[in-house]
Amino acid sequence: MELTKYWAFTLDDYVIDLAWSHDGLQLAAASSAGPIALRATHDGSALHTLTGHEEGTNTLAWHPRRRLLASGGQDGAAKFWDTDAGQHTATAALGDAWVDHLAWRPSPTADSTSTSWLAAAAGRSITAVLPDGTVRHRFADAPKTVSALAWHPSGTLLACASFGGVQLWNGDDFSAHRTYAYTNGIHALTWSPDGRWLVSGNQDPSVHLWLPAEDDELHMSGYEGKVRELSFDRTSRWLATGGGQDACVWDCSGKGPEGREPAMLPHDAKVCAVAFQHSHGLLATAAEDGSLLLWSPERAQPLRATVRLPSAATRLAWSPDDQLLAVGSAKGPVYVLKCGS
Repeated sequence: MELTKYWAFTLDDYVIDLAWSHDGLQLAAASSAGPIALRATHDGSALHTLTGHEEGTNTLAWHPRRRLLASGGQDGAAKFWDTDAGQHTATAALGDAWVDHLAWRPSPTADSTSTSWLAAAAGRSITAVLPDGTVRHRFADAPKTVSALAWHPSGTLLACASFGGVQLWNGDDFSAHRTYAYTNGIHALTWSPDGRWLVSGNQDPSVHLWLPAEDDELHMSGYEGKVRELSFDRTSRWLATGGGQDACVWDCSGKGPEGREPAMLPHDAKVCAVAFQHSHGLLATAAEDGSLLLWSPERAQPLRATVRLPSAATRLAWSPDDQLLAVGSAKGPVYVLKCGS
């Protein structure tokens, strides 16, 4: 398996976020300075440059069924963009705090009757925003600044992390579902694709796993530093984490990873990003020395695909068909690599 350069372009600052449209035809990349670049997948040609947020863009999120892009910024707003026309369509003003986290409610099937609305976190507040910018609901404030959002794959529950724990909210009626206490800071949050596991990457440094349906939880500590990187494979068996100079892959089958030894995937510098493919089994990992490697979770040796970038990756994003890997970097370049044998 190899990664080869497909196309590339450069933003004017640090690549703070990047994401593919649901159909894989467009890639959006946000500069921390504010502008958002839209590129055509087939050849990397420029489609539009969106103004983004004047004081700086923080995060991007594509609608799950439309080419509608949401962005959050340092101006306290969530903005919506028609990416085919390259036009701003709506703004939701959410206060003075930075909008650091956005997450669209999933639509599990094309004919799903669930309404896709955007969860937007700014400071301690979490707001449900409709695609036209209308505020549908304001949740009770989190105890501390919201540090991560994650939707259950079914769209039934929204998990919101802050220092001291995770709150679960009902996606239909906005009611409080449950709170999980955790006595430290949380940097990352993800659900397994089958919805069994809710996982946090923590300040202490550790990884914590909850099993909501089984009323149980597990804990893995011993990391070198804060854990900001989490990714599940498509089967929900393998959980990849950062938190040190080795990426770890935990086996979450059966009773879960507690007490098991993880597979250690070595790097020459601190791991800064991990990403499993959506429908296939490859794991991409990146380190602060600019190295980018591909792995299969069943083996602790890298595949042939090893790439050296001029600067550390800030984001990794597989295209919906898993054929392309987009890589944002600290110095502004965005690389799109083709995965093939």
